[in-house]
Amino acid sequence: MSAITKMTPHAKPAVVLFDIDETLVHTGGSGARSWSAAFDKLYGIPADIGEHSSAGETDPQVAIATFRAILHRDPNADELGRLYAQYLLHLADDIGVSQGYRVLPGAKKLILSLLEAGVGLGLVSGAMEGAARTKLIPANLNRFFVFGAYGSDSPDRTELTGLAIEKAGRLHGKLALEQVYVVGDTPHDMTATNATGAISVGVASGHYSTDELQAAGGVYVLSSLENGFPGL
Repeated sequence: MSAITKMTPHAKPAVVLFDIDETLVHTGGSGARSWSAAFDKLYGIPADIGEHSSAGETDPQVAIATFRAILHRDPNADELGRLYAQYLLHLADDIGVSQGYRVLPGAKKLILSLLEAGVGLGLVSGAMEGAARTKLIPANLNRFFVFGAYGSDSPDRTELTGLAIEKAGRLHGKLALEQVYVVGDTPHDMTATNATGAISVGVASGHYSTDELQAAGGVYVLSSLENGFPGL
């Protein structure tokens, strides 16, 4: 039985789920370099994932779309397994030396404020779990997040957001959807969250403006995580 029910909108958050890339951290291109290195090692083609995918897509979507674009066929399961492995191996080395890596303004202070307020914290990321957790290592942010759902759980952003909400309910007891806030930086994040019934919070810290996030249905839209948080 689901632990999620409906209640009056815009209650104080009981759980906040955070996207990672361009929401909590900027990796300085580490992910793109690692996908390129993986394709280069396996197929001799240093692929540019930016040409074949868009922000907010899951890692499986990125991998398959790029594979189809450069090799003109669908990958089989073994090929995807090798590609994912090479990507993660390169990412683990690259992320620690990425000169552009940084924690985005207000992220750590907001996390600490939410913890102080008794809010449960989780991750909802299109990255595979290994990649998602790796991206947080240089900033030492993994310690704040009890659970998460990832691109490795589902290639569909809406479904994986729903999985994260289900996990939140198991950990925190009976929750209303309006007590679950999901923070992200892309229109994909907004539409996926809204489809689950949770509260979407857009932050214009990535490639999209506040206007674009509002147009995508963001219930709340922030210019930065430095600007406070709704419901608190």
